[in-house]
Amino acid sequence: RATLGSFERFIGILIEHYAGDFPFWLAPIQATVLNISEKQNDYVLEVTQKLQAAGFEVSNDLRNEKIGYKIREQIAQRIPYLLVVGDKEMADGTVNVRKRGQKKDLGTFSIDALIDLFNQENQPGTTAA
Repeated sequence: RATLGSFERFIGILIEHYAGDFPFWLAPIQATVLNISEKQNDYVLEVTQKLQAAGFEVSNDLRNEKIGYKIREQIAQRIPYLLVVGDKEMADGTVNVRKRGQKKDLGTFSIDALIDLFNQENQPGTTAA
């Protein structure tokens, strides 16, 4: 019982310290892949699977909602990276990357380049979101 209480206090301290904006390496969901329309569903699932196979905690949002709405929801969830897939990205085999706390997108990344970026950020002690 005492051990669980200590763990709960520790988690509470982490949440308070980071105000819910956990660094990438500590975030329970590190990235979410978003589609613009249903045409990209298969590619979104493929990207999600590749990133999960590389060891990252990645979810996806395949709902038939406007992309702006989905992005706002994910920002409210404080997900470190949002990966947006449209027709162009699907054709090129890339994703458009948006990092939490930055106004501009980071640009378009291949999946391998994104895995390299995530590996750099996945080091404990890295404070960047």
